[in-house]
Amino acid sequence: MKTVEVQNLIEIGLDGAEVEVSDPQGTGDHFAATVVWSGFEDMSLIQQHQAVYKTLGDYLTREIHALQLKTSAK
Repeated sequence: MKTVEVQNLIEIGLDGAEVEVSDPQGTGDHFAATVVWSGFEDMSLIQQHQAVYKTLGDYLTREIHALQLKTSAK
């Protein structure tokens, strides 16, 4: 999977989010993402991460082996 695909899925699922995705190992299945979204404002860190995971759906069990997340509210 390509970083731009991961980024697009998150941006579609979290409208208005600022998303940066990298593939630090270059393997296409281990990603690092920074997500800044106003919708995170009243969410705990766990809830923020769950919201991002939800945008990726089945890709988390099929194509994405690992995802390092940094999330914050705008």
